[in-house]
Amino acid sequence: MTRKRTVSGMRPTGALHLGHYFGVLKNWVAMQHDMDCYFFVADWHALTSDYADTSGIKTHVPEMVKDWLASGLDPEKCTIFQQSAVKEHAELHLLLSMITPLGWLERCPTYKEQRDQISNKDLGNYGFLGYPVLMATDILMYRPDYVPVGQDQLPHIELTREIARRFNHMYDCSLFPEPEGKLTPEAKLPGLDGRKMSKSYNNGIFLSESMEDVQPKVRGMLTDKNRLRRKDPGDPDICNLFPYHVLMTSEEKQAELRKGCTSAELGCVDCKKALLESMETFLAPIHERRREIEANPKFVQEVLEHGNERARKMACETMEMVRSAINFDF
Repeated sequence: MTRKRTVSGMRPTGALHLGHYFGVLKNWVAMQHDMDCYFFVADWHALTSDYADTSGIKTHVPEMVKDWLASGLDPEKCTIFQQSAVKEHAELHLLLSMITPLGWLERCPTYKEQRDQISNKDLGNYGFLGYPVLMATDILMYRPDYVPVGQDQLPHIELTREIARRFNHMYDCSLFPEPEGKLTPEAKLPGLDGRKMSKSYNNGIFLSESMEDVQPKVRGMLTDKNRLRRKDPGDPDICNLFPYHVLMTSEEKQAELRKGCTSAELGCVDCKKALLESMETFLAPIHERRREIEANPKFVQEVLEHGNERARKMACETMEMVRSAINFDF
């Protein structure tokens, strides 16, 4: 029985943290066992906002792939590739941009939000306005059944479906399927200070960090801000730290910590010690796999070369059909 296909990517903009793992990577790792998965490094997408300073992208690409592999992605079970290494993406992006109405892009909610929120970068360029077309290209190139997304990305999937529908109608074909957005389970993991976990806020715990670096971060974490004294009962449901326990601590231990917190039998220091134990257990296999990967300096390059070849084969098949459909098969 043919497995369903899915495709997803991630921009190489810096080290990956626990939020990336629980929000994206954990789901990818699970999908690779049951689906035909294409996971790509979206380095061209990084240019939409970081075009003025591209110095970090070359380093971020292999480091991000190391995090993927250390987290459990298996290049024998999924296709891991680099977007810019498959030049067919650029050709299809050009062709799809010809048929995408400008109004579709201007109404995109994330475009409006980021234009309003990001003030330290000039986003008044076509690349930023048109990145949903590039995203649609990345998806449609592999003609997937599903695309794993969070709730906030659903408008992009709908735009991708609209572009596929318009292409098929305009050129009287059924080349592109209309992929469904596969909502991934939400894993709400706040940053150490209560804000969104982000490299720019320096409030994350990164997958490549040693426990020696993690320990002081956990000790300084924001907890229940209403618990002013050790003898005050706490509330795990509003504590910034407890969501980490939900994701990394056994249910039995969680129940013990919840009881101790609400009765004031345990203090925040006790809760942080327990979290460090859980975190060490969780991170140990990731760190071990990363050490094995780094022991072979050519491994990441080999993974990408192999994945690029597999992705390029399918991309070439798609582009042959696209050129035929638009009468550009000269």
